[in-house]
Amino acid sequence: MFEYFQQLIDSPALTSLTQKVGYRALFAGFTAFAFSILVGRWFISWVRGRRLLEQTAKGDSELLDDLHDHKSNTPTMGGVIFLTAAAAATLIWAELDSRPVLMLLAYTAAFGAIGLADDLIKLGPGKRKGLRGKTKLLFQLLLGLSAGCILYWDPLAVSLYGVEDPATALSLPFFKDATFSLGLLYIPLVAVVMAGSSNAVNVTDGLDGLAAGISVLTGAVFVVVALLAGSEQASGFFQVPHVEGGAEAAVFTAALVGGCLGFLWFNCHPAKIFMGDVGSLSLGGALGLVAVLCKQELLMVLVGGVLVAETVSVLLQVTFFKLTGRRILRCAPLHHHFEFKGWSENRITLSFWVASAFLALVSVASLRS
Repeated sequence: MFEYFQQLIDSPALTSLTQKVGYRALFAGFTAFAFSILVGRWFISWVRGRRLLEQTAKGDSELLDDLHDHKSNTPTMGGVIFLTAAAAATLIWAELDSRPVLMLLAYTAAFGAIGLADDLIKLGPGKRKGLRGKTKLLFQLLLGLSAGCILYWDPLAVSLYGVEDPATALSLPFFKDATFSLGLLYIPLVAVVMAGSSNAVNVTDGLDGLAAGISVLTGAVFVVVALLAGSEQASGFFQVPHVEGGAEAAVFTAALVGGCLGFLWFNCHPAKIFMGDVGSLSLGGALGLVAVLCKQELLMVLVGGVLVAETVSVLLQVTFFKLTGRRILRCAPLHHHFEFKGWSENRITLSFWVASAFLALVSVASLRS
């Protein structure tokens, strides 16, 4: 299949189109989508045959276990579908000598390896909790710190009018003149963005199609952001940092979005497969790194506002309970709170998608303000 696509790319009819990164991003998205659809059904059967099935009864809440009892024994580790789809499409359509592309492939795989280990431990005999939360966070932060060190000591070529050190600059959405050079503090910032984004998608992945749908919307915004950042003319017009070679990140991100859309075909309610930690941790880590490479770290907080709300709801719930012995929400994360209030799963998912779509529109608008 790979050789067929390569011959198609080399044909004279597509040569002129493939020289334009926007078209290659579009083709990458379509390729990953088709790959996910074609491979997904086979992968679900393969996983089911090996009894890699989700155990939804965690023991944390009897009511929550009852609400999700019908999902027990649903195949998991479906993140492998969109990860392989995105990787294949990227290898076909992206320029593989691009540092952003190489970093995205490597770090997505690394975050996926953490998630894979977590999933396999959960599926092992007598173990349902997986890796300890502190252990996962440690590995995520170490990966983020390594990316921060690479980008600090061997930065990408970044330019932004009026900023002396754009490679370590932090830009505020909507405020074009509010840009701060962080210096060495840029390294922990990268770690926080990548680890935070990875955990946010993981926390949100609790209802059919919820995390995948929000990630599609978030990723679509960063396809636009990466294309703008990679174009010297467009970045100047929109007054956003210009990252040399940054447009290639759009090809990878479009492939990830296409793969997630294909995965949603099987993950929407009622889900035939869950993405598992191998999918959620890698998906969040990849989106966080795209934001870092495009020099739009804080835009990730805005466009991923629903992901942030889900994460903050857990932190507030745990902190408040430890201090007072009482709960702010009926159950955390936030989507479980609405479940406990009697909302249907489809209503919660669609409501969160709508909120995420609104934030995506606001984020795009912030690029020109």
